[in-house]
Amino acid sequence: MKVAVLMGGWSAEREVSLTSGRGIAEACRNLGHNVVEIDMGRDVATVLSQAKPDVVFNALHGTPGEDGTVQGMLDLLGLPYTHSGVTTSAIAIDKELTKLVLVPAGIPMPKGVIVSSESLFEADPLPRPYVLKPVNEGSSVGVAIVTDSSNHGNPIRRDTPGPWAEFPTLLAEPFIAGKELTVAVIGTRALAVTELKPVSGFYDYDAKYTDGLTVHICPAELPAAIEAACLAHALSAHRLLGCQGTSRSDFRWDPEQGLDGLYLLEINTQPGMTPLSLVPEQARHIGMSYEQLVQTLIDLALTEGDRA
Repeated sequence: MKVAVLMGGWSAEREVSLTSGRGIAEACRNLGHNVVEIDMGRDVATVLSQAKPDVVFNALHGTPGEDGTVQGMLDLLGLPYTHSGVTTSAIAIDKELTKLVLVPAGIPMPKGVIVSSESLFEADPLPRPYVLKPVNEGSSVGVAIVTDSSNHGNPIRRDTPGPWAEFPTLLAEPFIAGKELTVAVIGTRALAVTELKPVSGFYDYDAKYTDGLTVHICPAELPAAIEAACLAHALSAHRLLGCQGTSRSDFRWDPEQGLDGLYLLEINTQPGMTPLSLVPEQARHIGMSYEQLVQTLIDLALTEGDRA
């Protein structure tokens, strides 16, 4: 097949997308496909129309590649593509919209509040410790943990670096102590639970994409009930949101609270495919090579039917 690998773009996750895309392109060549690598620019519709691929492997991360914008363009061009469709992508990229879908269905998520960045300079929106994050970014871009001992000030100072300097509105959520867990779903199968242990600090952008900064334990050493709940919640979230291809659900678990301490934080509809990424790692755990994973996602793009 002729496979167009769409990557790069102009989001905050551009470099990660380029790394994912290059790995995917190499895998596609190893599989015998004719590959066109496209670093997305504003002329992407014209480039794709001229390339005439059989399928597009969407290796973009963040906005606009993961928020439904590019998916709508691909639908208009009549091109099959990997991962989720317009509606699913638009909802899943927005952490508050995701809660509106998942929480009524019984999936536990932290109660949050949308705040203006300006308001943070007057008072805390929640008791400390709490987490501030952009509403629609991935890869832990712009995440800050505000504690009594943090150097952000009390209230937060305007001259302190943080997401309040980059985004006009933020999501504030209670900080959940404990373990960082994640589950990949491919098609209709939840693969495994991985525990992520940053060497220092928390699982931020650098910890995710810098070799040696995070220890991955796959499968995670968890009580059976917690493992089962993570797998079930990830699969339910994938289905409820109408995800296709693959997704990755991120959790926090406070062991002192048992099942009541397990919360789904967010779901990623286009998780990374870099050498340090979690979906390829969990795929390897179940005996699926990187090339097999790439081919599976291409096959799903061509067979899963209409997207939400």
